Amino acid sequence: MNVTIEVLAEVTDEVTDAFERLLPQLSRSARPLDESALSRLVSYESNTVLIARAPDNIVGTLTLVMFPIPSGLRARIEDVVVDESARGQGVGALLTEEALRLATAAGARTVDLTSRPDRTAANRLYQRLGFQLRNSQVYRFTVEQ
Repeated sequence: MNVTIEVLAEVTDEVTDAFERLLPQLSRSARPLDESALSRLVSYESNTVLIARAPDNIVGTLTLVMFPIPSGLRARIEDVVVDESARGQGVGALLTEEALRLATAAGARTVDLTSRPDRTAANRLYQRLGFQLRNSQVYRFTVEQ
């Protein structure tokens, strides 16, 4: 599959339509993002939103979040999703490799990500790209809205 990875700089109707299609494939509970919400996401200083563009449409996205803390610049890969029609064709690897390149160039000491155990293909990909499973527990506090 002929795919290019781009840093998303401008939210267009094509981008909004792509997120409308992709986000439910990532999370059943995620709320749809309108153009305004996507623009805030893209313009947020710590975020770099990557998109995978095939000749006919956007087939994937990844958000790289970088932030300084006392122990150094850290990076996290969040919300990786590849359209089900493009899975198994290297799109996730291209997105992740570009995120790693950007984080390294920015001086990040580490790049973290999480992936549910049932996402076996994604977990194999991350391990193949050099991510190592950490002996850690992830805690979440949910804010009632």
